[in-house]
Amino acid sequence: MFKSGFVAVIGRSNVGKSTFLNKVIGEKISIISNKPQTTRNRIQMIYTDNDMQVIFLDTPGIQMPKNKLGEYMLKISKESLSDVDLVTYIVDTSTTIGPIESEIIKDLRKIKTPIILLINKIDTANDEIIEEVVKIYEELDLFKKIIPISALEGTNLDKYFETINELLPEGPMYFPDDMITDQPERQIVSEIIREKALINLDDELPHGITVIIEKMKDRPNKNIMDISATIIVEKKSHKGMVIGKGGKMIKKIGMTARNDIERLLDTRVNLQLWVKIDEDWRSKDSKLRNFGFK
Repeated sequence: MFKSGFVAVIGRSNVGKSTFLNKVIGEKISIISNKPQTTRNRIQMIYTDNDMQVIFLDTPGIQMPKNKLGEYMLKISKESLSDVDLVTYIVDTSTTIGPIESEIIKDLRKIKTPIILLINKIDTANDEIIEEVVKIYEELDLFKKIIPISALEGTNLDKYFETINELLPEGPMYFPDDMITDQPERQIVSEIIREKALINLDDELPHGITVIIEKMKDRPNKNIMDISATIIVEKKSHKGMVIGKGGKMIKKIGMTARNDIERLLDTRVNLQLWVKIDEDWRSKDSKLRNFGFK
């Protein structure tokens, strides 16, 4: 009996959702950084084996919105709780339930969808702490299964898939078995560039960054793709930070992004990056629409 279904993956920012999904899928599709709110759109990622097909919805990390982009991201995360077959809620090994977790738990109590809790980052905690965290969440009487995992090391992901197989309904294969995401290549390339900016730049800047792919074209009769992308920032000072002294920072972002893009596309890449200022774009509905967030 073949099973299939849609699984929303939720949690506050920085609990390792994107690391988890990239480990599960085996490709870098969802952006990873140690800074909050690195995933901005709901991304469908597809896992298929001989027994089931799981369509994961990777949602933006939940935190209190500070602008219209933040409001949009929170809306997307909450909307993904409806019309799915399972919810996977990811937390870390913190021994306290913070205000954002409390809000998420309040929302989860309103739905009838089965919920699996994953306690991530067990590679950073001892057994005593892990047992304490499991007990804290068991007392909520909310979850079908609680599984401690390490997304980074892949620990206990087999138990997670066994649980999914138990809970998913019988169903068809919605996507071809070799398809791993519904995101177009341009979107993935854009996210890779933004990831490298997030990793390399100061804490103040990255939330105000987005990346627009202007051109993505194969060269005739050559195994090389030309890509032009514009990094959008909100302030003149931010533009200088992205470019860096003598252009060092933008070269570093481009070099590290190009390596990942070449692995993704399996071709050589000529990547050109530009920087443009668009003041307070995150607070403007028209800009959010233009940049594909609405």
